Amino acid sequence: MRIVQFSPGAGDDIYCENCLRDAVLVRKLRKLGYDVLMVPLYLPLSIDKDEQVSNAPIFFGGINVYLQQKSALFRKTPGWIDRLFDRPKLLGWISHSSKMVNAQVLGQTTISMLQGEDGRQVKELERLVEWLNAKENKPDVVCLSNALLAGMAGRLKQAIGVPVVCFLQDEDKFLDELVQPYAQESWEILCDCARNIDSFIAASNHYADIMVKRLELEASKLHVVYPGIAPEEYTPAIGKPSVPTVGFLSQMCSDKGLDILVEAFSIIKKNEKLKNARLCIAGEQGREDRAFIKKIRRQLSNSGIINDVEIISNLSQKEKIEFLQKLSVLSVPEKVQSAYALYILEALATGVPVVEPSTDIFNELLGQTGGGLLYKPNKAGKLAETIEKLLLDADYAEKLGSEGRKAVVEKFSIDKTAEETARIFIETVRNFGERHYA
Repeated sequence: MRIVQFSPGAGDDIYCENCLRDAVLVRKLRKLGYDVLMVPLYLPLSIDKDEQVSNAPIFFGGINVYLQQKSALFRKTPGWIDRLFDRPKLLGWISHSSKMVNAQVLGQTTISMLQGEDGRQVKELERLVEWLNAKENKPDVVCLSNALLAGMAGRLKQAIGVPVVCFLQDEDKFLDELVQPYAQESWEILCDCARNIDSFIAASNHYADIMVKRLELEASKLHVVYPGIAPEEYTPAIGKPSVPTVGFLSQMCSDKGLDILVEAFSIIKKNEKLKNARLCIAGEQGREDRAFIKKIRRQLSNSGIINDVEIISNLSQKEKIEFLQKLSVLSVPEKVQSAYALYILEALATGVPVVEPSTDIFNELLGQTGGGLLYKPNKAGKLAETIEKLLLDADYAEKLGSEGRKAVVEKFSIDKTAEETARIFIETVRNFGERHYA
C-alpha cells in the first residue's frame, strides 16, 4: 500500500513537535513495509535538518500561497516562476518574516485554503493533483496531518479516486484564535470539508470528544491513536541529577504556562533546601514569542535568579534528549488544553517524572502512565508546592520516572502507533473500495 502523508513544515530552524510526530510515524511505517511519500507543505520540514525524511517536493509553498492570496496576478504565473518561489532556502529565509502572518491575512488565507478548488490557491491544488496522478506517485490513501488541510480532500478524491484520512490535533485553538469573522466562517467551512474525509484519527480521547461535536462527525469515522515515540532513543540518565533541576519543553509562550512556571521557580528558590535549584527552558521559540521571552528574562532578572536559568531555543532531536537527561522533573503548566502532550511521553521515556495541572489531557496521560503528579488550581504557588515534593524526595521522583518509562514502552511506543494507524488505513481503503465499486 502506498501512503502519501502531507505535513506542514515550520522552517528548517524551528523545532516542530508536529513535524516530529509525523516523521517518526512515517519512518516506522516504512520499516513495516509500507511505501510512504512524505510531502512537505508551506515550508521545509524542521526534522529534515537532522535527517532527510521527506521524499517529495514542497507544495503550497508559503510564498506562493501568500502572493496568490494577495494578488490575482500570481494566480496566473507560469510554473517556472512558482518553482523559483518554492526553493527551500528561500522559504526558510522568508519564514522569519512576520508580514506574511498578520491576523487579517492569516484569517483570509485559512478560509481560502479550506475552500479548496474554490479558493485562491487552486493553481497550487491542481499542481498537486497532477503530481499525485503520475504513476510513480499515485497513492492508495492520502493522509492529512491536520484538519486545516481538509479543503483539498474533495478535489483529491475526485481527481485521484482514493480515500482521505485526517489526523486531528489542536485545530480548535488555531481557528478559535483567528479574528472574527474569520474564525466562525472557518469553522463553518471546515464542517462541510469534514464530509469529504473518510476517517479521522484523534490524538487523544479528550480531543476526540471535542472534535466530534465541533465538526459534527459520524462516530464511525473517528478513531483514537496516541502519537507514539521510539523509547529506545530516549535513554535515562545514569544516576540522579547533581543539582535539583526543573525543566520546561514546549513552545515558549503564555498559553503553555511558561510564566506560571517561572513564578513557581522563584518561589522554590526561597526554600533554603533548594537554593541551588536550576530551571532549564527549551523548545520552540517563534518570532511571535520574542516579546514574551524578553518579559520572562526581565522577570527572572528582577527576581535575582537569572543566573540559575538556562534558555535554549529550537533543539535538535539529539540535543533534546541530552536536555531531558539532566532534569529532575519536567513541567509545562498549560493554560489552554492541548489535543496531546508529546513532551510528557518524551520526559517519561527518559525516566523524568512530570508535574502537570489536573486537566483532561494530563488526567488521561498520567492516568495511564502513573509517571508524575497532578495539581490544581493551575497557580504558581500550587505548582511550586507540588514540584518541591519531587525535588526534595529524589527516590520518589526516580520511582515515578521509572514507572512512567515502563508505561510508555508498553502503551505509547511508535510500533503500536504505526500498527494501529496502518490498520485504520487498510480498513479505510477497503471500505472506500466497497462503496466506490458498489
